Amino acid sequence: MIIRQATMADLAAVTEVERLCFLPLEAASRSSFEKRLEAFADSFLLAEDEGKIVGFINGCVTDEKLIFDEMFHDTIHHKPDGEYQSVFGLAVIPQYRGRGIAKKLMNEFIELSRGRGKKGLTLTCKEHLIGFYASFGYENLGISGSNHGGATWYDMVMML
Repeated sequence: MIIRQATMADLAAVTEVERLCFLPLEAASRSSFEKRLEAFADSFLLAEDEGKIVGFINGCVTDEKLIFDEMFHDTIHHKPDGEYQSVFGLAVIPQYRGRGIAKKLMNEFIELSRGRGKKGLTLTCKEHLIGFYASFGYENLGISGSNHGGATWYDMVMML
């Protein structure tokens, strides 16, 4: 298992991982991933097992402490020198879950952010994932203003 930066050549595989891991109303489109890879490929990591993309983590860099829905759809909110690394998605395909891959991806993202001098990381998650993110040091700030995909989300922030 290797963790590496995504490239445009990974677009189809990333789109398929997203389809397998998120509900249709929550899943990012191929076009959205293409824009993300163009804007912030350096904040897009993949987990690869023997040439197969099995998971990823990605998100723009911003000065915003909290994620808002427009960030998912418009890369204009990406500020390379921003204070916070956002996490738009952390996904591992079902047959690879339970192997610590999501933890590896998150730890690598945290270290990448720390090395870049970011103030912290920010994400939204569903209630059942609060404990998972808290285990890394994220603080639950309560129900988010996000209604992405019609779900209830919680704002989570980790200061570095």
